[in-house]
Amino acid sequence: MDEVLASVAETIKNFAVMYLVDITEVPDFNTMYELYDPSTIMFFFRNKHIMIDLGTGNNNKINWAMKDKQEFIDIVETVYRGARKGRGLVIAPKDYSTKYRY
Repeated sequence: MDEVLASVAETIKNFAVMYLVDITEVPDFNTMYELYDPSTIMFFFRNKHIMIDLGTGNNNKINWAMKDKQEFIDIVETVYRGARKGRGLVIAPKDYSTKYRY
């Protein structure tokens, strides 16, 4: 996940900023957003949490490692466009539910 974030940083710099936060040093949001996973990606726009419907049931965050750079760029772009329109919940360009995986 670190490699994907580092590789897309230059591409998404015009519409997104990435921050790394150590949840052991800043425990304020741990219970509110259930931050217990080793890697979690959340989206905020103008101090408002933007939820994203990924088909997983948890609309608050992405808590798995993504391997595809373009897929992550598409998600960030979708969140940005939806947030600019004032939406608090955006639909991901791809369904990440495990319903159809074998």
